[in-house]
Amino acid sequence: MSGAAFARTEAGGILLDIRLTPRGGRDAIDGVASLADGRIVLLARVRAVPEKGAANTALATLVADLFDLPKSAVTVASGHTARLKTLRIAGEPAALMARAAELSA
Repeated sequence: MSGAAFARTEAGGILLDIRLTPRGGRDAIDGVASLADGRIVLLARVRAVPEKGAANTALATLVADLFDLPKSAVTVASGHTARLKTLRIAGEPAALMARAAELSA
């Protein structure tokens, strides 16, 4: 899949659509997938369990590391208790979109 169809810009940053697998054995990005409804998502897995926000925190840390940003720049915008999440990444949108495109390559 070309480009970063799982990412979109907003004022002051970007939004990423992610499908998270908690208790995934490792913290990693596993690529890009198309869901049954046609939505394109970034696949991620974390070792943390989905209790008390631990998996969300681990995901935010993973994404912050991938984008070389502080953890405070990444927040869960929606999907706090679901596998499908939207993360908000604060920063310069063009640079963030370029990095997101690299993740899909």
